[in-house]
Amino acid sequence: MKEFLHLSNIQTLTMKIILIQNTILLIAALLNTLYAQDNSLQKCKPDNAFTTLADDGAWCWFSDPRAVYFEGEHRRIYTGWMNSLGDLVAGCYDIDTRQVTTQVIHKNLEIDDHDNPSLIIDNKGYVTYYYTKHAFKTPLLTVRSKRPEDISEWAPVRELHLNDTIAYKEYRNSYTYANIYQLADENNRQYLFWRGMDFKPNFSFSDDQGNSWSNGKILILPDRTYRDRRPYLKVSSNGKDKIHFAFTDGHPRDEPTNSIYYACCKNGKILQADGSEICRLDDAPFEPSEADVVYDARQSGVKSWIWDIAEDTLGNPVIVYSRFPDDSNHLYHYARWNGTQWEDHFLLNSGGWFPQTPEGKHEREPNYSGGIVIDHEDPSVVYLSAKTDGTFEIEKWKTFDGGTNWEIEKITCRSQKDNVRPFAVRNANSDKIPQVIWMNIEKYIHYTNYKASLMIKAK
Repeated sequence: MKEFLHLSNIQTLTMKIILIQNTILLIAALLNTLYAQDNSLQKCKPDNAFTTLADDGAWCWFSDPRAVYFEGEHRRIYTGWMNSLGDLVAGCYDIDTRQVTTQVIHKNLEIDDHDNPSLIIDNKGYVTYYYTKHAFKTPLLTVRSKRPEDISEWAPVRELHLNDTIAYKEYRNSYTYANIYQLADENNRQYLFWRGMDFKPNFSFSDDQGNSWSNGKILILPDRTYRDRRPYLKVSSNGKDKIHFAFTDGHPRDEPTNSIYYACCKNGKILQADGSEICRLDDAPFEPSEADVVYDARQSGVKSWIWDIAEDTLGNPVIVYSRFPDDSNHLYHYARWNGTQWEDHFLLNSGGWFPQTPEGKHEREPNYSGGIVIDHEDPSVVYLSAKTDGTFEIEKWKTFDGGTNWEIEKITCRSQKDNVRPFAVRNANSDKIPQVIWMNIEKYIHYTNYKASLMIKAK
């Protein structure tokens, strides 16, 4: 009997010890969670704690790439922007010296943030910019650095009159938004995309590194249900053999059921995500109805707008965009082709528009979200701008399961000014390279009335 009681006491004591150990583990886990959350908050900083790339710089989100990392004799990020005086400015950030260099390359171009350049860097380090005014009949423009890895001097600006073809004589001529990409598997053929004739996405190609270009041609032609109906286009490429397109019916202000579509170009063919052929590139334009419908606003009645597209490690497209159940609620979504179908994941409600609407005035651009972009080097990562305590802040989201669950890192917090329109630096494929640049708003009444800084998260 005594032995039994003794054994029972030992078992009871053991159970108590296990209970205490489990309690300690639970408390430790809770403390670790609280520490991680606190540590995350400690890592984020107010807007004025980051490196200023430009104290007067702004950009739109339809001309890409906007910032590219190049490693040659130096390790530098090259970019460009519009200042509040209407000058187009080239910028360079040296990672090792942390020195910022700027150079005005087109003075008095136009006070309009839509005019920011797209850039491409050849293997020797020469930087070429493509840009346009946000206007009718003015040509597309290009300029090349005189020396590699150096933005201090530029060759004369060239005019590219790519829309001036007889075939489209009945359409209105315009140039807006430049996007430049090169495909290694096509003997380094360069493709240039812009909003051109009839306000539709246009394209041209060059087989001599931009010295000469084919006549411009319309790429996407939806039903012309109203004048200047304009699909908004985002372009990206793997740089090897494929160019991806994500686009809309038009502007969400004009299209109550503005949807999101996808197509790509490979081996001279326009394809759907599953590889089905839409048409040959030579036979363009094609209609949105022939492409993949990533998000069909006609079914939901909730309009949308495109923000970015990239290619994942399997060669499949990833898209981010905004939905607007109303203009005061901007919902970010992450969509990906999983090899057989499109998956769509809601991320968060980022708040309303960021332009500073004058009191008593109607907001002209209520669908200007803070912005969301994909890290093209790691499409499981997105950078976004969302309103927190009344101010737009930059956050980094990473998914480990294709978009269902996310790890969130707050980059800015407790900021005095709105932080919007982030851009993930292209070719920044190392954690030692700054990954993201964004606009820090002093004033933004309209895309022709603004004053902002460009901030970079330096390492």
